[in-house]
Amino acid sequence: MQLVIESEPVPIAADSGGVYRIGGTRVTLDTLIAAFHDGATPEEIVEQYPAIGLDHAYAVIGYYLRHQPEVDAYLSARSEASAHVRAEVEHALPPHGLRSRLMARRTASR
Repeated sequence: MQLVIESEPVPIAADSGGVYRIGGTRVTLDTLIAAFHDGATPEEIVEQYPAIGLDHAYAVIGYYLRHQPEVDAYLSARSEASAHVRAEVEHALPPHGLRSRLMARRTASR
């Protein structure tokens, strides 16, 4: 028996917002790689995120290992953008004293 060796596409695609997701699921590349960095095996990742098939988990991790600088640059840019948005939100809506402000609103509305 002879094996047919062919190239298969990596199951990563960008959504309309430019966020890379795994195999048409809502699971992001960030999430899968973070789990991998935390020491999760592909099998454990699939247990955590059952929408991802085991074949996709292995394929994405393999892609990451072959293209680590590019993926790390993408993840770093996403992390910086997330920190920027968080800072903007916290500036507009400071979390300090949030509970007391919410309780005051609740009392005033009664």
